[in-house]
Amino acid sequence: MDRYDLLYRLYEDAEADTLRDLQNFVDLFPPVDSRVALDYWQDVSDELDAGKRDIGAEYADGAVLADIVARASREQTFTALDLHSKYGRRVNTLVLDVDETLRSAGRTDNEIPRETLHLLTELHESGLPIVICTGQTLENVKGFMIQGLGNELVHSGRLSIVYEAGTGVFTPGHGSDTKRLLYEGLDDPIRAVFSRVRSRVLTDAPPELRRCVHLQGNEFNVTLKPNFDVGSDDAERVIDRGLVHLVDLLGRSVVATLDDGRDAGIDPRIEEVDADRAAAWARAYYADADPEIADVLDSGGDSLDSEGNDLDSEGDDLDSGGDSLDSEGDDLDSDHTAPERTVDDVPDAVRDRFDRIDVAYYHADAAEIGSLDLDKPTGVRAALDVLEVDDPFAVVMGDSKSDLRVMEWADRADAGIAAAPSHASESVLDHVRATDDLVYDPGDAGSVLRIVSVLNRLDEW
Repeated sequence: MDRYDLLYRLYEDAEADTLRDLQNFVDLFPPVDSRVALDYWQDVSDELDAGKRDIGAEYADGAVLADIVARASREQTFTALDLHSKYGRRVNTLVLDVDETLRSAGRTDNEIPRETLHLLTELHESGLPIVICTGQTLENVKGFMIQGLGNELVHSGRLSIVYEAGTGVFTPGHGSDTKRLLYEGLDDPIRAVFSRVRSRVLTDAPPELRRCVHLQGNEFNVTLKPNFDVGSDDAERVIDRGLVHLVDLLGRSVVATLDDGRDAGIDPRIEEVDADRAAAWARAYYADADPEIADVLDSGGDSLDSEGNDLDSEGDDLDSGGDSLDSEGDDLDSDHTAPERTVDDVPDAVRDRFDRIDVAYYHADAAEIGSLDLDKPTGVRAALDVLEVDDPFAVVMGDSKSDLRVMEWADRADAGIAAAPSHASESVLDHVRATDDLVYDPGDAGSVLRIVSVLNRLDEW
């Protein structure tokens, strides 16, 4: 009998919903010090085992089939079967974003839904390495790992953390390879730009903006975060203005650090441009690269008062497009608006630097610059190297544009499949829907993990 027909018959004949309810109760029953509760758990476990034995007695490979029907809905099982028919192999790695992906949408604590955590732990114990891939700092994500996943999983030797969107990789228990600082391999000119931006991003910000944002404690990337609840109207206004400030500062910093390239044929006159022009080049370049960033830059960011509120028409705004540079490349004033420029106006020497630096915008959440030589795919490949995964076929789960890069790498390299929550960015959803359509409800990453579990059981069948 065809596997599709057999599974269809199984779900028609078996008490599938009842078995799943029993399995979920057995799996997720909290530890309690109660004889009555434990006796009840044992009764449910016995009923589950009896149901599985009935399937095992009726079908060839009944143990596998019983486990499938007890753990996944009909839709999840047939999705897994479609994936296995398409790729012909099991998933051997999980590559997972954290915020808004494993955690419920909008959650700010360290909790993963119990069902998701249980399924994740089961898959890990079955032999799947896990790569946590996040834009967070290492210290932040360490706390999440211990609290959210537990010491046993974290120190299993089969978990790696790609942090700051690829600037470093942390893999506990791997000796000298435990921490790889990927940003140390960048050349001096790029590191000089980041150093300059980092040192000036707050000091050069208008006071009204400086009071409303903070610099995330990254080792390399420069990330502005709001001093308001992520997703709030105040956070949106602050991050929009912060993005404008960060892009302008990036343009000025690139120009100010071009001395190193004079011997390579860079026009020394570029060093003498005013800061307004340098900021305008950056705005033109990054607006051309990303329509969402273009919208924010076109608006110039919202005006804020000292409390982070919108100013009226009589108030002072924060649109300080850029400062003039003196002969040493230092900022002078900060009250100018960057003049209009097109991407064609950007000098080659400046464009070459921009080509290696990413500007990321996360609506009402963060504005960030990072190196395009260091991204999540680079970090994932380094993590897989440490974990000795030579032929990866991963499930890549994420919601942001940086996660999209990992998904695209996996697609190009035939190294996995992609999944995303329904609130993910449109570009992520477009990719996921165009490939395997694994879109799940916010907070329900467990549904994808169930599909993975069934897919791997099907590989044994």
